[in-house]
Amino acid sequence: MQRYFVPPEQLEGNLARLTGDDAHHLVKVMRAEPGEEIIISNGLDREVLARVSDIGKGLVEAEVVRELPMDKEATVEVWIAQSLPKGDKLETVIQKCTELGADRFIPFLSKRTVVQYDDKKEAKRVERWSKIAKEAAEQAHRNRVPAVETPVSWKRLLELVKETDLALFCYELESGLTLRERLAEQLSSPAADGRRPRILVLVGPEGGFTEQEALEAEAAGCRSISLGKRILRTETAAMAALACIMYESGEMGGKS
Repeated sequence: MQRYFVPPEQLEGNLARLTGDDAHHLVKVMRAEPGEEIIISNGLDREVLARVSDIGKGLVEAEVVRELPMDKEATVEVWIAQSLPKGDKLETVIQKCTELGADRFIPFLSKRTVVQYDDKKEAKRVERWSKIAKEAAEQAHRNRVPAVETPVSWKRLLELVKETDLALFCYELESGLTLRERLAEQLSSPAADGRRPRILVLVGPEGGFTEQEALEAEAAGCRSISLGKRILRTETAAMAALACIMYESGEMGGKS
């Protein structure tokens, strides 16, 4: 069954509305007709089963059949901080990590980032990344669309560490604790205010983090981790770390 995310104002009372690309997709690609049922979510606090009632030019209206539970999100809130990689690698990271359950993506610039950062082009890139996150969230039947931030500096990223319960620094030179060991204590102690534990995962660029960055990350409160004996590509590291977190938190089996 097709699922769509809409702004809250397009899902009010017993009426839901699809516009723009969503309406085009449902009508022109899926060939929907009145009477067909779809799932619509406002991405915040409401998700419904709705029945298409009217199809107009660039607009689809649907009547709410019943409310649906908002129970598809993970028990942990994971932020993926990814140093800007070359090409379309970040698109892959956003798509796959959205499917796995990430809540927020924070692209950043680090010492060995090779991508030429351009403020003028970045707005369009963020718009495209956000669209990829939305489509992946719909495909994965998520209740919410992950936030995709405008790229930040290394300094700003480290300031965000204090907003999390655990910040994991993926470092190929780490020879001590593994991700599993770092997670064990945090996952056994829920956040004091009852919210989901918030975990930040920092992944470096193709050339990795510098030794100075490793020292700065540790000083900011990050915990260095190893992702195994093999060196992973930058786009693989984020997915591997997130999958491990989801497993260890019980989302994919793991502990009960």
